[in-house]
Amino acid sequence: MPRLALVMIVRDEERCLARCLESARAHVDTMIVVDTGSTDDTVAIAERCGATVHHFTWCDDFAAARNAALDLSDADWNLILDADQWIEGDASALGPETLPSASVAAPRFLGCAHMINHDPSEGPGVRRLMPRVLPRGVRYEGRIHEQPVSPLPLVPLPLSLRHDGFEEAQLERKAGRNEALLIAQLAETPEDSYLWYQLGREHLVRGKPGEAADALLTAHRTGASGSAWRHGTVVGALQALKRAERFEEALAFADLEHRNWQRSPDFYFAVADLYLDWASHNPATAMSELLPIVESAWKRCLEIGERPDLDGSVEGCGSHLAAQNLAMFYEALGIDDAARTYAELAAHMLERRAA
Repeated sequence: MPRLALVMIVRDEERCLARCLESARAHVDTMIVVDTGSTDDTVAIAERCGATVHHFTWCDDFAAARNAALDLSDADWNLILDADQWIEGDASALGPETLPSASVAAPRFLGCAHMINHDPSEGPGVRRLMPRVLPRGVRYEGRIHEQPVSPLPLVPLPLSLRHDGFEEAQLERKAGRNEALLIAQLAETPEDSYLWYQLGREHLVRGKPGEAADALLTAHRTGASGSAWRHGTVVGALQALKRAERFEEALAFADLEHRNWQRSPDFYFAVADLYLDWASHNPATAMSELLPIVESAWKRCLEIGERPDLDGSVEGCGSHLAAQNLAMFYEALGIDDAARTYAELAAHMLERRAA
């Protein structure tokens, strides 16, 4: 039977560590927690939950800490979680049917979980596909927003994780840390598009849309069109440009990327938001030119439906959020029948989602 270890690095996580460990304990053979300098009850909580606790002297390098933790595991597979994440729902993807023993001649891979972030900058339920189930021997690179380095293929698993680290109280606690580490890393590797992408996201959650737009456009310019974070980069850039009121740039960027995202409800949702704001600045052409684009973009979201496989997608952009916006859109225009139709559709979609 393959052995699976939970491997974590933590610091001052008494708020949420027990939730994380309890969500994973039944699905792993061992829990390894490496503390990087906690001054609260983090260590005691980890020990009470059954984890083995080790210590690491923090050196402003997340990959170094992760690798030190992985060095302590001799399991066939390692599940990587942060304290503000937890497993939600079915965890059968962590079983032997999915994860073969290292002694078995079977294809190896990096298992990707569906991470659902509670991110106030991007809306409820932002979904990201993250490599979190690693075979023995895989290690990380990058002092911030570190990534596992391996030629093995990325394989999505039916495993859902929740993350609340972007909520306001948690952001305040880590204010400045991520930005400083990202800027330091970019000074060494200025062409790293993934780091520019993460810096853009950091600026966006910190309420700095202009800086976010610049970083995300740099990520777009330096990154490959097929990168896993390309979708998040494009949608994030549209959101940042709109919030910075750089409308001409945003409209041109939307036109540039339109043909690449014909199957992304999140792209069309961002386009609808952009044109709605642009319409408020241009009332003379709003009814004749701009609002029809808003209407058709939200309808296109519903035609496409949900796309949880797209990195950075938001729950509801292909369903109830688009329907709710259409209901409000028609209500504002005094088109009552259409408003009722889409309000009922949104309610039905939410009921079906909750069932």
